[in-house]
Amino acid sequence: MRFAQAEGSIRPTFDIARSQMTFYTRPARRVVNSTVAVQPVVTNIGGLSIALFGDDPAFVQVLQKRYAGFVNPTDDFQFRINIELVEQTTKFEHSQDLKVEREAGLWTFRRGDFRAEWNPGTGIGKILQSVNPYSADAVLRIVHTLILARQGGFLLHAASAVRDGRAFIFSGVSGAGKTTISRLAPPDATLLTDEISYIRPDGNGYRAFGTPFAGELATLGENVSAPLSTLFFLEKGKENRVETISRDQAMRALLRNVLFFAEDAELVNLVFQSACNFVERVPIRKLVFAPDQRVWETICSENRPPR
Repeated sequence: MRFAQAEGSIRPTFDIARSQMTFYTRPARRVVNSTVAVQPVVTNIGGLSIALFGDDPAFVQVLQKRYAGFVNPTDDFQFRINIELVEQTTKFEHSQDLKVEREAGLWTFRRGDFRAEWNPGTGIGKILQSVNPYSADAVLRIVHTLILARQGGFLLHAASAVRDGRAFIFSGVSGAGKTTISRLAPPDATLLTDEISYIRPDGNGYRAFGTPFAGELATLGENVSAPLSTLFFLEKGKENRVETISRDQAMRALLRNVLFFAEDAELVNLVFQSACNFVERVPIRKLVFAPDQRVWETICSENRPPR
């Protein structure tokens, strides 16, 4: 869900779409046990290592390719998710929207294509899903938001890139130009993501990390990070210019694009406080731009450190 403002209060609203994409098929049967030892896919995103365990070698290989560049070459990991593949049964309500709930310390996630649990106390979760790799992808995003909520960070519906050792984030409504800005990036810029930016506190500022969560470019970001320089909210225009916006405007725009899927009062409050801290510590501007590579000179001139 994203945060949205209504009648003077902040409320969460759902924002995650159901995925219909499938890249691997196999006979419709339930996997119970396997005699073959399958190595986990240890993802490393935003400095967090989450191991995905599955007992179907072909599906694990699909996950290995899906997260290429974000796979930890060692077996060290902080958290674990076990994936069990099942045939589609009547137990799955295919039209169900995402529901993320907590009861007695245990999180449950339900959507039309999966059922999942996450125990933050043990750091272990499990997914019951079909062979669609984007089911595991959705669960992975949800788990990251739950972990980040207690660490002062969040996922943001935004593109981001690194140039000259500084990270820049580009957010806005659908069609504002996130993909366009990503395509216009010069060769010496490193794309972190064109869809979902990963942000966490770093000393007195913040750091932006690359993610494998791709948008229209269908290209994974690079698994690197950099200190965050500026967050830009995009607006297409006939010329390139940077405009200042008020703190209230920045806060409202930020909350509309923070991704958080749980309707949980405690964590919603934590994410809201994280957003408040972010607005206090990070320059936030409006970037009006024309579809021209020269916009990147405008971007990089903002808050350029003195030589």
